[in-house]
Amino acid sequence: MNDNYFLKSALTLDNPFNNLDEILSWVGRKKNEVYVDIQETKFSDLRDWKYDSKENNLAHTSGRYFTVDGIRVSTNWGIINQWEQPIIVQPEIGILGIIVKEFDGVPLFLMQNKIEPGNINKVQISPTLQATKSNYSQVHGGRKPQYSEYFLNHKNEILLDQLQSEQGARFLKKRNRNIIIRIYTDIEFNDNYRWITLGQLLELVNRGNLVNMDTRTIISSISYAVGEEEIKLITQKSNISKVGIEYLKSVSDDLKSINHIDSILAWMAGLKSIYELDVKKIDLRKVKDWIYTDEAIYHKEHKYFSVIPVTVVINNREVSSWCQPMIKPTQEGICAFIVKKINGVLHFLVQAKLECGNFDIIEMAPTVQCLTGNYRDPAVVKPLFLDYVLNIPEQNVLYDCYQSEECGRFYKEQNRNMIVLANNDFDENVPFNYKWLTLSQIKLFLKFHNYLNIQARSLISALKFL
Repeated sequence: MNDNYFLKSALTLDNPFNNLDEILSWVGRKKNEVYVDIQETKFSDLRDWKYDSKENNLAHTSGRYFTVDGIRVSTNWGIINQWEQPIIVQPEIGILGIIVKEFDGVPLFLMQNKIEPGNINKVQISPTLQATKSNYSQVHGGRKPQYSEYFLNHKNEILLDQLQSEQGARFLKKRNRNIIIRIYTDIEFNDNYRWITLGQLLELVNRGNLVNMDTRTIISSISYAVGEEEIKLITQKSNISKVGIEYLKSVSDDLKSINHIDSILAWMAGLKSIYELDVKKIDLRKVKDWIYTDEAIYHKEHKYFSVIPVTVVINNREVSSWCQPMIKPTQEGICAFIVKKINGVLHFLVQAKLECGNFDIIEMAPTVQCLTGNYRDPAVVKPLFLDYVLNIPEQNVLYDCYQSEECGRFYKEQNRNMIVLANNDFDENVPFNYKWLTLSQIKLFLKFHNYLNIQARSLISALKFL
């Protein structure tokens, strides 16, 4: 697929079906229409879930969906080399899929208004299909997820198809299939769906907590490629912003990068060969420093997160009521990219980061990622570059809003997402686990599996041109 296929949609806010105000009104109306009731309960009252004395974990009686396991982690990375924690184990690969169709030459995305049990604001804009294998296999006994047949039919034209990771601190080697398909025929849909341009989606991401994590991970991988002359034409013909021009230059040009793609590959390979990650499953009820009660599983210092039992009622889902465990955060975190113009091209400062659930030991992460640490605690060593991000002048902030995490498993978790422009005096020489990449190089790595973590992808999805 030509990397320019989606660019026209990314540069378009005009939509023959819905303008931005109408989309926002639709989201607000659905929020008021749908009945949602999420209640914390007790593990002993959690229907169809129980502590499995054979596997020593919390599991669904069907043997499907996911489990909450205890793990012991050993690594030679970082200051803390061994710890124990609960983690979600969901080995099946789900589908996060968007259907695209052209209208008057502009690709539009069929997006869903979806309610997840962990959503802060009830409704968020989701992919056409968002389903675990258990869902589309109808293990729950409910209706088959709408449009799942489009993504399971291998005859449809695929524009993007990748396996991408989820949160490595909460999921053990969890991946989803991120896929975009193109259709040419009419498709019937109800009031839970709307056609939306990519430009509108990028604008909505910048408003925070409107576009869910699953949509953000898909659109982050969309590539664009234009030359200097094309950028000049785009600048003349559209209302592209100044920072949008810089993003477009960076996504189109890796020749001016201070790091060749081969050196970045060698950097990642070298780190993965030096650092080790050993994860062993242990009894969930005996995880060191964690307390297992009938109301929650939590850290003895009330840090990181807890596992809570909830009952869920949502009247527009394939199954309208169910029970499940969820991860509840103890506080919000921050994910931020520092960017700097180097050799005339915008570069992103990525860090190599090891997390216990990573599929391949290390992934590229944002410059700053504090998802579960008490970084406000003066006794805790702050992550590198955190103070720089938090004290950046307002005029250097390119993006700043709160975004929800995976709301099917995480209960009302949001993190502050930021992209900040470094001043000219910011040192380009960075520690061994950091690297400057152009947006073109980032997009190249996004074509492959397990290179950029989900926090980095969420930030990349916010790069709008208008």
